[in-house]
Amino acid sequence: MAARQSGSARRLGRVGRRWQGRERPLASVPMGLRILLLTILTLQIGFSAIKDAARPTAERLPSAPSADWLRIASLDDPLLVSRLAMLWLQAFDNQPGVSLPLKALDYARVEGWLALGLDLDPRSEYPLLVATRIYAMVQDEQRVRRMLEFAYRRFHEAPDTRWRWLAHASLMAKHRLRDLPLALRYARAITDHATGDTVPYWARDLSVILLAEMGELEAARGLIGALLESGTIRDGNELRFLERKLEEIEAMASEVSKTRQ
Repeated sequence: MAARQSGSARRLGRVGRRWQGRERPLASVPMGLRILLLTILTLQIGFSAIKDAARPTAERLPSAPSADWLRIASLDDPLLVSRLAMLWLQAFDNQPGVSLPLKALDYARVEGWLALGLDLDPRSEYPLLVATRIYAMVQDEQRVRRMLEFAYRRFHEAPDTRWRWLAHASLMAKHRLRDLPLALRYARAITDHATGDTVPYWARDLSVILLAEMGELEAARGLIGALLESGTIRDGNELRFLERKLEEIEAMASEVSKTRQ
């Protein structure tokens, strides 16, 4: 057995020496071939690194920068920066290789960017449009409420121009959230504060309709009476609408009174 093992070892030794004799030293490899091999190796390593780096990962929405800082950085052109900020925000959910659902975004930070857009360009209604028509359309009640409240707070800064977004918020609260008290809160703000001639009567009188739907007939009657007596309503169509609505409410109140007797 030992003799066989020693014979095997001798044969392996002879094969190893013959193989070593066949190996060519690195210096004997042509320079062009060495450069080619090195290039292939480098490309392979680089491709692997790029492939790893290119794997899509969702980035988190950053906090909005300071409006004052951006005014300075924009060289006194905040309107352009406002538009760019809104475009950047809307494109954020479509990242390279990743498409995020809106409800995956941090809505506190979304609100910060929307506020930034308004702070930089107070005459723009676009951030309020984006808030109520895009970010409030998610299937997440808390996020919807956050966007509607944002529209409500910023409405008070310019009621006669921002009423339309609060009217939309009121309708969303009624139909999407099934929250009539919240819808009335928004509608009443329009009635009380959006008194300019450019505000349509259907928006100013939305609170009357909601009060009637909620069965708050006395409150609706009182509100119509206050509007008619204020002398601020000069549109004939609105006057006729309120008078007709008052008649309907009087009739409803009479029916309720009969059923209670």
